[in-house]
Amino acid sequence: MNKLKSYFMFSSGQRNGIFVLILIVLVLQLVIFNFNKLIPKAEHQERSYSNLKWLSFQSKIDSLKSTSKNQEYKLQPFNPNYISDYKGYMLGMSLEEIDRLHKFREEGRFINSISDFKKVTNVSDSLLNKISPYFKFPDWVVAKSTSKKDQHQFFEKNKIERKNINEASKEELMKVYGIGDKLSDIILKDKEKFGEFVTIEQLKYVWGITPETFENITKSFFVERTQTPITKLKINEASTKELSQFPYFNYKIAKEIVTQRSMNGSFAKVEDLTKINNFPVEKIEIIVLYLEIN
Repeated sequence: MNKLKSYFMFSSGQRNGIFVLILIVLVLQLVIFNFNKLIPKAEHQERSYSNLKWLSFQSKIDSLKSTSKNQEYKLQPFNPNYISDYKGYMLGMSLEEIDRLHKFREEGRFINSISDFKKVTNVSDSLLNKISPYFKFPDWVVAKSTSKKDQHQFFEKNKIERKNINEASKEELMKVYGIGDKLSDIILKDKEKFGEFVTIEQLKYVWGITPETFENITKSFFVERTQTPITKLKINEASTKELSQFPYFNYKIAKEIVTQRSMNGSFAKVEDLTKINNFPVEKIEIIVLYLEIN
């Protein structure tokens, strides 16, 4: 029993040490308890603040979505030749209709009227009636309508009286709907190459002239020979260089003509040229007017 008591007998220094140890443990327990209470509260406050910010931001998004749905796209005057995918979507066009327009423009052609837009895109009449009042074409395209019933119809430029195109000036050519500054120069340069035009059909093959423009030309011009002489190309005597300079031939065709001529003798008639590879057969009726069999 005395031996057992000896285990529980402490000196004054040992008792002080035990007291300090217990005090330290109590302090640590108190700190840990309070720290655990503070951390969740801070996290909760931070999460609450984050949620409030997100809810505020989300409410703005919802407001913008609601506005975009309820607010109709405000139309402003625009050129229908330059409708982007986004603008077409906002106008109410389908992807197919937008693609038809872009494909048409990639071919280097332009829409110059409401009817052109309808024909190219195949949009519904209801959509066309809604957006066509805002079409804005270049000034040279627009002509004032004489009908009050259709304020948005665009007409051709004032037509001139029919005249011999071999005597037409640049200004007169530009009065034809579809012919501008550059195209009128091209027509005049082509006339210089030939000396003069011998048939109105030649205008079909002038670079830049569309079928619609050609039709407009025939309404304003015709072809009549003037006193200007035409130097005809002698098909059986001309060199490769001379043949290649003829507007409807190129070097390959010219070389083939000379080769055929050297192998088979002179051509008996101009129509025999159609047997040559890549010969412009569709233009033979015009070509024969500038060539000579000798």
